[in-house]
Amino acid sequence: MSGGLDSLCATAYVKSYKNYEIKIITFSYGQRAKREIVQSKKLAKALNSDEYRVVDISFMKQLYGNSNVLTNNKLSIPSKFDYTIVVPIRNAIFITIASAWAFSVNADFIVFGAHADDFNYPDCRPNFIESITGTLNLGEEDNIRSGTKNKISVWSPSLEGISKSELLKLGHEILGDTIFESWSCYSNGKKTHRGILHCGECESCINRKTAFNNASIEDKTVYANSRE
Repeated sequence: MSGGLDSLCATAYVKSYKNYEIKIITFSYGQRAKREIVQSKKLAKALNSDEYRVVDISFMKQLYGNSNVLTNNKLSIPSKFDYTIVVPIRNAIFITIASAWAFSVNADFIVFGAHADDFNYPDCRPNFIESITGTLNLGEEDNIRSGTKNKISVWSPSLEGISKSELLKLGHEILGDTIFESWSCYSNGKKTHRGILHCGECESCINRKTAFNNASIEDKTVYANSRE
């Protein structure tokens, strides 16, 4: 759970509607938005998770180089989608590490927040999720066959065709205004006299605003570019 809106709502949905006990993992991968990690810790407590881990893979920032804007502070963050937003196989890395933990504690269900509107991201699509699930289980097939390890399933809202606004509705029904503790901004926030705020201008902030509007939920997020 990154600390973002989608992963928060997906985690809440799985805990509430699929009756899972949860362990939460988040990643420090050299992202600009380190504030999302701070928020993920707070949200893990709100969700009463059994265990919470932050995994430091910040060395990936060096490997990513100039490939994307989320780990390179020198590049401008766009206000609409383009491929500089895509961090190379980020979800594949996260899911693989999460699966190592899942196999180690004999868990059988891995959740991340990809939804049906994430079609621009190859590692959010159902065919990717199905493929990596099969590959990870192949890596432990002997232990699975012997019964010493559980076969895992990787799940995201995109597998059920759940859109961002639909996911938001589900999360809001469960968590109420706690969802406004999530962090969506691709930057680490803008310092203002009102505190550190979402910029309100990047592609992710705009998607957040749109989702609240489409879900007919008042957006109580305070944005740095708002006039209030």
